[in-house]
Amino acid sequence: MHKIPYLIIFSVLVFIGCSEDEPIGSDNELPVVQTESTFTVSIDEDITFADGLGHDNSSTTPFAIPLKLDVYFPENASDSRPLFMFIHGGGFTGGIKHKPEIVEMANYYASRGWVFISIDYRTTEELGVIQGMDPEELLTYYKGIAPQEWIRNTFQGAQNVSQVQQAIAMYLAQRDAKAALCWIVANSNTYKINTDFITVGGASAGAITTIALGISNQEDFRDEISITDDPTLPTTNLNETYNVRSMVYFWGSNIKLDVFEAVYGLEQYDRYDPNDPELFLAHGTADDPVTPYEEALELQSIYDSLGIHNNLATIFQPNGQPAGHGAWNGVVEGKGLSELTFDFLVERQNLIVE
Repeated sequence: MHKIPYLIIFSVLVFIGCSEDEPIGSDNELPVVQTESTFTVSIDEDITFADGLGHDNSSTTPFAIPLKLDVYFPENASDSRPLFMFIHGGGFTGGIKHKPEIVEMANYYASRGWVFISIDYRTTEELGVIQGMDPEELLTYYKGIAPQEWIRNTFQGAQNVSQVQQAIAMYLAQRDAKAALCWIVANSNTYKINTDFITVGGASAGAITTIALGISNQEDFRDEISITDDPTLPTTNLNETYNVRSMVYFWGSNIKLDVFEAVYGLEQYDRYDPNDPELFLAHGTADDPVTPYEEALELQSIYDSLGIHNNLATIFQPNGQPAGHGAWNGVVEGKGLSELTFDFLVERQNLIVE
């Protein structure tokens, strides 16, 4: 088993199947979306999609924590709505599903015909206090929360307990994002979602989680822990499957797949293949040293080598200066992130636009 140098990993984290020329098609009814804000948007807030184990500042054994999501959906008569699931950022140490910029994007999409779902997930805030614990105590403390081999790998180069917890939280975020998507599929009829048109996106840590969600196998970040150790697993719709059609990445990286490969002794990038979801990336050249622009270039290179359609939007501040991390106001030729991603999705998913 090889090890990814954690000094490199944490320098990134501490801040934070079709041909190139052919859009994806579908045999099912194509969703119809609008170019302008057209529909009234309704919101179902704080829906529990699963439980996950965690700790508070005084617990000695893990307990079940409810995981929540918000659903934004259009008041229209469509029976075939595309889905956009979004994963917030926060360096795996925090963050919220109702960040104002996410809410703005949710309303942009839902008012045009999408179901937009913003999810929460466990972060280091649900990992308790481990100061003074030795490695064996830590393995017991986090049993059922993260795989033992993942926890052991965090000791390789981590400089402090905060970094150990951050690396463990990377796993939790992935398990929870998969559970959220399985819940969406299980409840697709409620919101009239066409599951042939699933987009997953995120910013920063959410973009890192998006890439791993779209690229990893469905059993990854799920089957490494048994139901005996994690009794909350039955709440995660384990029998559901999904097919991510497009990914939207804002200033992230593929670091989580690197860690997964390191933990399980896999070959570099062996999770990538020509059937992976198409990819839209927005990244600014002034992001270094948070999540460097080179991370986007690396992903684009992998995608190009496999012949998978992708679009890298090098974003700028409205004043024309290069954009840095968290550039929600980033633009390309006057278009903001919502409009840029809208254009990508309607073209590549062959959506009907009115």
